[in-house]
Amino acid sequence: MATDPDQLRVLEQALDESPENVTLRLLVARAHLDLATGDLGSAHAQSALAHAQHLLAARPDDVDALGVAVTSAELVGEPELGERYRRLLDALGGPGPAPDPPASPQVSELPELPGLPDLPDLPDLPVESEGIRWAADGSHDDIEGEEPLWLSLGADGEGFGGTELTEIEVPSIRLDDVGGLDDVKRRLRTSFLGPMQNPELREMYRTSLQGGMLLYGPPGCGKTFLARAIAGELAAQFASIGLHDVLDMYLGQSEQKLHAVFDNARRNAPCVLFLDEVDALGMKRSNLAHSAGRNVVVQLLTEMDGMGSDNEGVFVIGATNQPWDVDPALRRPGRFDRVLLVLPPDRPARIAILGYHLRGRPLDDRIDIERLAARTDQYSGADLRLVCDSAAELALEDSMASGRNRPILQADLERAVKEVRPSTGAWFEVAKNFAQFANEGGRYDDLLDYMRIHKML
Repeated sequence: MATDPDQLRVLEQALDESPENVTLRLLVARAHLDLATGDLGSAHAQSALAHAQHLLAARPDDVDALGVAVTSAELVGEPELGERYRRLLDALGGPGPAPDPPASPQVSELPELPGLPDLPDLPDLPVESEGIRWAADGSHDDIEGEEPLWLSLGADGEGFGGTELTEIEVPSIRLDDVGGLDDVKRRLRTSFLGPMQNPELREMYRTSLQGGMLLYGPPGCGKTFLARAIAGELAAQFASIGLHDVLDMYLGQSEQKLHAVFDNARRNAPCVLFLDEVDALGMKRSNLAHSAGRNVVVQLLTEMDGMGSDNEGVFVIGATNQPWDVDPALRRPGRFDRVLLVLPPDRPARIAILGYHLRGRPLDDRIDIERLAARTDQYSGADLRLVCDSAAELALEDSMASGRNRPILQADLERAVKEVRPSTGAWFEVAKNFAQFANEGGRYDDLLDYMRIHKML
């Protein structure tokens, strides 16, 4: 069907009135694609891709939407994305005869608008082919029998249930590999891991597999590393959610994506959701000038502990470097039940972290890790990793210059400590003001105690 701009405007007006009409959205996507060769070709191609991805968010194997996505992705200069859609389209057999479509709004249900062209019937395909779940690269897994290690996390920002399915990486690290953070690990084992692994005790003490924990502290001190260790403990029952998985430029889409994230977690319970930089998703509503941002915060509050939200088996871990920007309503019981400070590692933890990052590397027998730990007070875990990497680079550089391989020496590590300065100082300077003058209810007492001990006040 050849399309002109006037027809496109009529189609878009109809879509505004009936946004859930699958057939109409596909027509709008194709209309944009028809116009993608004119002066505004790039903008039309972008719109076609956005509409196709919206369809694929709920219908990942809709071959018609996939066809639009392949062409529009190539037109907007994203050939890799287009190739992923093409592989999935080829794996599904491409366009062909379709089964009877599921019940959905029909063309006759569209509002009457002047000039609306005749709309042909288009096939709908089921969300999953029978017994098969498809990946972004066109590979598939038999889902009959044992549950595979998949969660529907959109690789291109469409969130859970999104355009593409991403196989969950299961890290090799465990909680025992995390140096320090003993309070955090103990709380996590008591609140979630222990009850999940001991259902009899959970029943005896009437504890539930739900709740949340907010981790805050200087950047690089182990919040994300802890999340990866949890992933290693839980295998597939883990999902790390970032801003790109939720935030969307279109009004209302961010709230829908956030709901899809929690809805998918409930279906895959027991599950841990890790919300990185939660202050960006749950910022104080008093600091937000636009209603769109406030709506996302309200949606997060509702999903964590709202009327009708059954989060049994869903444990939420939030991480932030700026807890003073998090909306106070997120910190009440039932949402983030515990707020835990993640501080720079103490000396025993620094020994463990240095040992972890040096293992597997050629080391001189005279390496004194305890001496290094004593010289790295206030270093974050990320700082300590950089020390180890810098020492390895010094040894590598010397080996290349001399033509003779040598191990990492104590001198390399000592030199690296001099070059790498602790990065936590700037955070403590900012946090000091909030801890002293915005300590309602004693929320920053543990931070003040730490800063007094280390003579930062």
